[in-house]
Parts: sequence; C-alpha cells; structure tokens
Amino acid sequence: MGELTHESLVEYLIEETYELVDAVEGGHPAEELQGELGDVLLQVVLHARLAEESGSFAMRDVVEALTAKMVRRNPHVFQPDGTLQESFPATVDEIIERWHAVKKQEKPERTSPFDGVPHHLPALVFAAKTLKRADRAGLEPTKPWAERPGQQPRTEAELGDFLLDVVGQAAANGLDAERALRAAVVRFQADCTRRA
Repeated sequence: MGELTHESLVEYLIEETYELVDAVEGGHPAEELQGELGDVLLQVVLHARLAEESGSFAMRDVVEALTAKMVRRNPHVFQPDGTLQESFPATVDEIIERWHAVKKQEKPERTSPFDGVPHHLPALVFAAKTLKRADRAGLEPTKPWAERPGQQPRTEAELGDFLLDVVGQAAANGLDAERALRAAVVRFQADCTRRA
C-alpha cells in the first residue's frame, strides 16, 4: 500500500464516512452502525498517530482540543470549567444564535459568510450550505432559471445555475437535495436491476 500519509488516507476517510452515511440512512442494524462508526474512528486514530510520529500532536491533543472547543462554543450548555450550566436557553434559535456569536469571536478573520465552507463537499451539499449561509447573511441569490420556465440548460455553466436553483427550491421547501438525489439513484438502480 505504500507509505501512509495524511494525503494517502483521505480517500479512505471519505469512503468510510459514506459507508457510515449508508448505514444511517439505510436503517441498518445497530451492530452495523457500530462497526461503521469504528471504521471512521480508526481513520481519526490513524491521522493522529501519523501526526504523533512526526511530532506534531497526539490523539490526546485532539481530544483535549475538541473538549475545549465544545465547552467554548456551547456556553449555553457548559460553564467555562466544563461543568454543566444549571439552566439552558429557552429556544433552539437562542442556542444557535449564541453558537454563531462565539464562533464569530473565535474567527474574526472570517469576513465572508462563505468562509469556512469546504469546497470539497459534494456539490449539492456545497450548494445547500452556501445558500444557507447567504440566507443567514441576508444575501438574496440570483435565480436565473426562475425566469426561463421550460428552457433546458445547454452548457455546464447553465446547468450549474439550474442545479443551484433546484437546490435553493429544495431548501425553501425543507428538503435535502443531496439525500433526495441519492435516494433517487438507489431507486433507479433497483428499477434497472429488476428490469434486467
């Protein structure tokens, strides 16, 4: 397999993550979900071990940083010493508002609403997250295909605009475009297999 590096392990992390998604969305038995969680955790452990071997950080550092981040970003749940608050905000909106405020304080260099949105997300997820961030920032996206009913995209740029509109319409209706397309592909596969 060659020398293990963070870069060489990325494909396995992605693959194991999608296997976990399959187990969750497919309603697989608990033992299968447990196994898939273990496979994802193994990827985390491998990355931490590689970092430890290079002298960067160890698994303990990962856990301590995560713990500190959770305490810091969730003041509605934790006191600064990590113990639980005695009372919690009344609404989910208050919790989300506090979480965003803390995150903004931590990363003041992020000036665009799109800073921190990973460009390597699957395209539909990337689109949905971008549109959500735009909405939260009060930015109204252009909708070039809303003005062209019945027209079909003829270039990749037009197709991209069309798909972005579709993702926006899905989100406006409380639908998850990524999950919906994945389910449609599975149905298509099953239908083709049945007819073969």
